[in-house]
Amino acid sequence: MAWYNRIFNTSTKKPTVKQRFKRGYQAASTGRLFADFMTSSTSADAEIKDNLRVIRDRARDLARNDSYIGRYLNLMVSNIIGNHGIRVSSKGRYEDSGNLDVVGNQIIEQAWKDWGKKGNCTQNGRLSFLDCQKIAIESLFRDGEVLIRTVQTSRSPYGFQIQFLEADHLDEDLNDYNKQNGNKIKMGVEVDKYDKPVAYHLYRDHPYNKDYMNDKERLRVPADEILHIYMPQRAEQTRGISPIANVMSDVKMLNGYLMAEITAARVAACKMGFFTSPDGDGYVGDSEYEDFYNPVTSAEPATFEQLPAGMTFQEFSPTHPTTAFDPFITSVLRSIASGLNISYHALSNDLTSVNYSSIRQGALEDRSMFMLYQQFIIDHMIDPIYQKWLTNAIEFGAINLPIGVIDRFSRAVNYIPRSFSWIDPLKEMQANVLGLQNGTITYSDISASYGRDTEELFEQHQKEIELAKQYGIELAYQPFGQKLPVEANIQGGDDGDTN
Repeated sequence: MAWYNRIFNTSTKKPTVKQRFKRGYQAASTGRLFADFMTSSTSADAEIKDNLRVIRDRARDLARNDSYIGRYLNLMVSNIIGNHGIRVSSKGRYEDSGNLDVVGNQIIEQAWKDWGKKGNCTQNGRLSFLDCQKIAIESLFRDGEVLIRTVQTSRSPYGFQIQFLEADHLDEDLNDYNKQNGNKIKMGVEVDKYDKPVAYHLYRDHPYNKDYMNDKERLRVPADEILHIYMPQRAEQTRGISPIANVMSDVKMLNGYLMAEITAARVAACKMGFFTSPDGDGYVGDSEYEDFYNPVTSAEPATFEQLPAGMTFQEFSPTHPTTAFDPFITSVLRSIASGLNISYHALSNDLTSVNYSSIRQGALEDRSMFMLYQQFIIDHMIDPIYQKWLTNAIEFGAINLPIGVIDRFSRAVNYIPRSFSWIDPLKEMQANVLGLQNGTITYSDISASYGRDTEELFEQHQKEIELAKQYGIELAYQPFGQKLPVEANIQGGDDGDTN
């Protein structure tokens, strides 16, 4: 080509080497190692719509039949709600002086406790408000969402009750677009152009309760009557998905493995061996299996049996469960516990390999998640219900306070969830005393950590002091102060001597 170019005064373009493209993120790499990493670009609702019902049904099945998922739900209920539930402490103050309205706060707190008793707070009259909190937690972490309808009714002396509805009432197959007002219906939830819920399209009866339902009639319920509680994983998510979803396959496979190992162990425990004959002669034995008509010989402890002529014994000794059984189960459960955001020892109830430091670190991480869930329940369930109850109770006349003080008490309220005791309470008490002396914490901080209110604590101390005086008992301690030495009681006689 060089000779040709000199004669005809031309040039040949040099071949260029194709530049290799290197991705900025290895996670976006392609090739044979990533060939099975199939992905798709979908919205949150598109991912949920076709899978919501199946995941919810499978989560309920695991909750009924799997011991680990059952324990997970129990842990959520006991650690988020506890045995007393999330309590309400009213902190209304006078606008002129800023002092606490002690009488008004006591009236409201007592009325709230009375409304929360069984038969008062729910329309079916079967639940207390503590039961409602437990049902909400279990439904949230099993089904992924909770539906609570708030009802103004004269059936309650407070003019207000709530009604629990299972997520099945909200039809995930109902999707529509209204061209007139621009509202969309996403899986039964009607939203406006800003994606704010304006109504919920609910089945009047449970859609799968075929023996006790009418036709699948829907009701359009305004959004201000419905508390739709779920924890979204994506910003534009309309429905909630079960937190068990990401570990569901592992739990199901683990159940299958456990069943296989247990079956194999039962077989190993039942069969001891076989009689074999080189010439194929039959063996009568003691009895026969009805299904297969195989001769069977019964064995008893400390007996030796002479075999028939021509028979040899072949031992059957399978090794089930295998030596790798325990570490394999532990490894799988650690993966499941990580997916559920809970420590392994809490989920498995296995404390064989923990020490003080490891169990303390695991407990601290668990409690951080529990406190996060507690605040979520306060924001999305307890506070909305309390605000509606307070307004209806005062307007209905059940609380003997003027309507004008609603804002005073609705804004000033503390919600006290269950507290957590520490592994070493002595060190915790010493740390609290040191924090009070240095001014880094207050009595309110300490009281809140024990699930109590400072005013309630002081009031209880005062009651006990007065009770001790009533019975003529001198208390041997005085809280909230420096421990001073006891002064000597010196009595002097007429001659000036002391004794």
